[in-house]
Amino acid sequence: MDIFQLLTSSAWSILMIAVFFGGSIFVHELGHFWVAKKRGVKVERFSIGFGPAIFKWVGKDGVEYRLSWLPLGGYVALPQLADMRGLEGEPSADTAALPSPNYTTRMLVFGAGAFMNVVFAFALATILWKVGLPASADMQRAKIGHVLEEIRLPDGRLVPSPAAEAGLRPGDTIAAIDGNPVRTWDEMRQMLFTGAGRTSDGRPQAELTVIRGEETLTLSARPVLAGDERMRMLGVSPWQQLTVAELAPGSLFERAGLRPADRLVAFDGAPLTSLATFEERLVAAAGREARLEIEREGAPLALPLALPAKDRLGAELGGIGFDPELVMLHPTPLKQVTDNVKMTFRTLWSLLHRHSDVGISKLSGPIGIARVFHITAQADIRYVLWFTIVVNVNLAIFNLLPLPVLDGGHMLFATIGKLRGRALPAGFIHAAQTVFVVALLSMMIYVSFFDVRRIARDQRPAPTAREVATPETAPPPAEADAVPAETANP
Repeated sequence: MDIFQLLTSSAWSILMIAVFFGGSIFVHELGHFWVAKKRGVKVERFSIGFGPAIFKWVGKDGVEYRLSWLPLGGYVALPQLADMRGLEGEPSADTAALPSPNYTTRMLVFGAGAFMNVVFAFALATILWKVGLPASADMQRAKIGHVLEEIRLPDGRLVPSPAAEAGLRPGDTIAAIDGNPVRTWDEMRQMLFTGAGRTSDGRPQAELTVIRGEETLTLSARPVLAGDERMRMLGVSPWQQLTVAELAPGSLFERAGLRPADRLVAFDGAPLTSLATFEERLVAAAGREARLEIEREGAPLALPLALPAKDRLGAELGGIGFDPELVMLHPTPLKQVTDNVKMTFRTLWSLLHRHSDVGISKLSGPIGIARVFHITAQADIRYVLWFTIVVNVNLAIFNLLPLPVLDGGHMLFATIGKLRGRALPAGFIHAAQTVFVVALLSMMIYVSFFDVRRIARDQRPAPTAREVATPETAPPPAEADAVPAETANP
């Protein structure tokens, strides 16, 4: 990539982050601002970001509008409703002289931010519903294409693959995990990652409902914690239709007579169900002639494939590229939003469950979110819209959690005050908010450390020949506040 392309792509990514991530924060705060104005609540300040102002001005309505240096969210200063001077600065008005808003006003103002995030998510989901979202056809089913015999653990040890031990086979379709139905490969791995099943000796366990031909089987698997993020994995990859997209001139595959648009069907009579299966068969047949069965323009054809010795075979694997076979999805806005709501609650549940392997380190903060916006911006703006929907659903749910500092915490304090007939002591509320501000900032710093580590992993050496031959999948993995990061093949 030349310097012009680098600058252009970076500028585009920054614009997408500003418009869609910044826009998500803006619509949340706009909800608080608009309802507060409608209900006659004094608004001191409308800020995108925290800390000192980059620039600010006072509008004709007397509200100070500002853009601040710390892009960790935003706030609307409402001194009548909440004393947040630790984050928002000292109020200019005499808060004691201001009338106290009633319970209905408090609940409407505090809930308006999340409501606006949901409205924004529905608006973007409506656009995607109309224009469509490109996605890999292989990922639209939870059908297994390859089962590893062994899987490597983070400490470098090779252990038997949980999928092989459980009896999974290529061609099996996983219909449910722990009784939870799954339809796509992404749903399957997310359900696996957030599982909390354990054996009596404390090992991860997952009950799989598997469709094999006309049979429906129940298999018990013991996932291992593998991959960069140490997530539950089985050692399987998805079923793939191997359609040739390109061939390097003079490569082994071109010399054998393959052409673009050919579909690979079998190797020495054994079906080819994934790229991993194809590579495995190539390595096993190194140094001899094999028979590659293909389909060309609907007609079957067999090609002899003279394979070099194993030590020279790796260099040949980069000579062929496969078409990922994209399909256009048109999920309804309701489905898009409800699917994200379900997965967000599923992830929150796994964070709290003592038997789950999902910890706070698996989440992403502002740095991680910006990273995914950059990745999606380089791919297709429709993926940016898709990820913005994820972010807004997460923002809505996260802000409604009944924790001090968050909107849900303010609503909880207001409700307790309503039930007891008088407001909670200001000192208690201030102390609780101070504790949770420290906890929240500490958590952001903690997850940001792992966000930076993931970015560092992105700077790995150039891919191997095997990785070059691997088709891209779309949409890219979701990494928002409450979505497990690094969703590799389980």
